[in-house]
Amino acid sequence: MAGPPGRRPLEPVELPGPWQHRHVAANGARFHLAASGPDHGPLVLLLHGFPEFWWSWRHQLPALAAAGYHAVAMDLRGYGGSDKTPRGYDAVTLAQDVAGVVKALGGRRAVLVGHGWGGYVAWSAAALHPRQVTALAAVSAPHPLAMLRSWRPGSGSPALRHLLAMQLPWVPERRLGDAGSGFLRDHLRAWSATGFPDDETVATYQAAIGQWPAPHCALEYHRWLFRSRPRSDGRRYNAAMRPPLQQPVCCVVGGRDTVLPRTAIDRSRRRVEGPFSSHTMAGVGHFPHEEDPDTFSRLVLAWLSEVTCR
Repeated sequence: MAGPPGRRPLEPVELPGPWQHRHVAANGARFHLAASGPDHGPLVLLLHGFPEFWWSWRHQLPALAAAGYHAVAMDLRGYGGSDKTPRGYDAVTLAQDVAGVVKALGGRRAVLVGHGWGGYVAWSAAALHPRQVTALAAVSAPHPLAMLRSWRPGSGSPALRHLLAMQLPWVPERRLGDAGSGFLRDHLRAWSATGFPDDETVATYQAAIGQWPAPHCALEYHRWLFRSRPRSDGRRYNAAMRPPLQQPVCCVVGGRDTVLPRTAIDRSRRRVEGPFSSHTMAGVGHFPHEEDPDTFSRLVLAWLSEVTCR
């Protein structure tokens, strides 16, 4: 379904489907959302990863809605139809964005489901704004401190190599925003294990990230995380993330994900005092919710039936 009558849909972000597009104001910015399911149902907020946008949850939105949940996939700051602000790509601001969107949707609390960088934001929101987060499902996203520990020099981590490559000025932006470079396609396929994505999916993601300044905004996530390490803002974030989470946490990883260190989930478990579960999906890589959406949706629905009934 399109947006409100009289407003032109934002192309190529407001893609049609069994969902409704809307915008909300939160934390000094405007965020685009795709929502499905009853407004009175338990709120499940879906946070996409790099270099995607809300559409990465196209399979889960109708599945969650059919189960009675109010499923909402948001474009993170700088992506898709959300505001592309000159600043605000630090973890604290991004966590405030999520808490603000939960309030703007009329909910006191939400279950967060975050993939990749969206998982990093979800962990941060759960730690910094626990009153707004009922539970957390982190998809291909270990606890931020567990991931940082695995990125020490000499670790050989593909994720660390990717992070370092994104520190160059402007060259990564040009490659990411230019369909002819093949960067987006090659990145997604190299990190998957099933041939994902097909050409049509590549074109969809490329059209969305190609809207300047989206490539620059997306890379500012990478740059803050790396450059803040020795700074006071990075140290304050680390300190805020040290207390263990009290909410239920579910970690989902692909059995053929070559990006995540194998020790990261065990280290994440140590950061959680609430109920913790982990699931390894066989045969998929870094994008379980897109590489095997049916299995992923069943897994998350089973977990949600437990945490939303507590």
